[in-house]
Amino acid sequence: MMPHALTRSLDRSATIFLLVVAALGVLIPLSNLLLPSGSIFQVPTYLVALFGKYVCYAVLALSIDLIWGYCGILSLGHGAFFALGGYAMGMYLMRQIGSRGVYGNPILPDFMVFLNYPKLPWYWYGFDMFWFAALMVLVVPGLLAFCFGWLAFRSRVTGVYLSIITQAMTYALLLAFFRNDFGFGGNNGLTDFKDILGFNVQADGTRAALFLLSCLALIIAFLICRAVVTSKLGKVLIAVRDAESRTRFLGYRVESYKLFVFTLSACMAGVAGALYVPQVGIINPGEFAPGNSIEAVIWVAVGGRGTLIGAALGAIVVNYAKTYFTSGPLAPYWLFMLGALFILVTLLLPKGLIGTFNAWWEPYKAKRLSDAAESAAREDGVSEPNPAE
Repeated sequence: MMPHALTRSLDRSATIFLLVVAALGVLIPLSNLLLPSGSIFQVPTYLVALFGKYVCYAVLALSIDLIWGYCGILSLGHGAFFALGGYAMGMYLMRQIGSRGVYGNPILPDFMVFLNYPKLPWYWYGFDMFWFAALMVLVVPGLLAFCFGWLAFRSRVTGVYLSIITQAMTYALLLAFFRNDFGFGGNNGLTDFKDILGFNVQADGTRAALFLLSCLALIIAFLICRAVVTSKLGKVLIAVRDAESRTRFLGYRVESYKLFVFTLSACMAGVAGALYVPQVGIINPGEFAPGNSIEAVIWVAVGGRGTLIGAALGAIVVNYAKTYFTSGPLAPYWLFMLGALFILVTLLLPKGLIGTFNAWWEPYKAKRLSDAAESAAREDGVSEPNPAE
């Protein structure tokens, strides 16, 4: 039943998007590993890691578009779920260092030895096992989103008030994780990773595998989002977005629908964060910064809210522009450029790049299909009846 639902949810543009992501997920690692370094088609390892970071951001953008574009929940704190997933993976990677750390302690990470921790905190137990860390990548962000959403949606907090509360949540986590006694590395965070599943995290093959896994995660996240938004559940979510009071009056438990999609979105963001950390080599409290969550919303707005494909492409395009412009003389002005981009898109392209293209393409496509139908009718000798006859 589920494969049929997924297949039914795909249209031509979605299929092309998935094929492109799958092709890039295979071709880029192969070009990095198999082609000689002097070849113009060889993708350097640093670019593989950079592209992998972009793909993780695309998964985060999908999670935001699912709740904002289709349910009207504007979260300005989704970076918190992204960072929590990253910390869960970072804790596993820190436990894999063992006695190879600076202080040589087989149990305690270096920052705990430096801060004179007598023993490993209880919430670090189990993170020496990958399956437990992978489970926490989903459970921790999902549980926080469930508890937060249960309180907020039952209280019928909506609109700008909900956005402010989500921003306050991520800022509170930022302050908490900055504390050295919180047990997560304080300001420096978690870094100096060595291995993941026994493989050197810095090796070319590991980088290529992580990029492939990131592309696979993007494909799975896209399929889940498409299955949700094209189902009956998706129609209810759109009704909640467009007329929440009327939907509630018709008998739907709006809070339950919003809670489900918000929790699902947080789990997707956590997976994105978990894949992000081994590719960038660090996770610190800066990932909780409210500005990061706002920037992710801008990706969705630029690409096209409520399009899914646009959200993913917006994340990649904006972050590529960020990489390009922050490495030159325009680096001090990047935030001004980002703000100007958001304002221009809001005023001139309110549907985003993909949404504007779809609005232009659909009438043209309908006209082309109509012309084709009329041409086929004439070839078959069928014509419209003459009213005078």
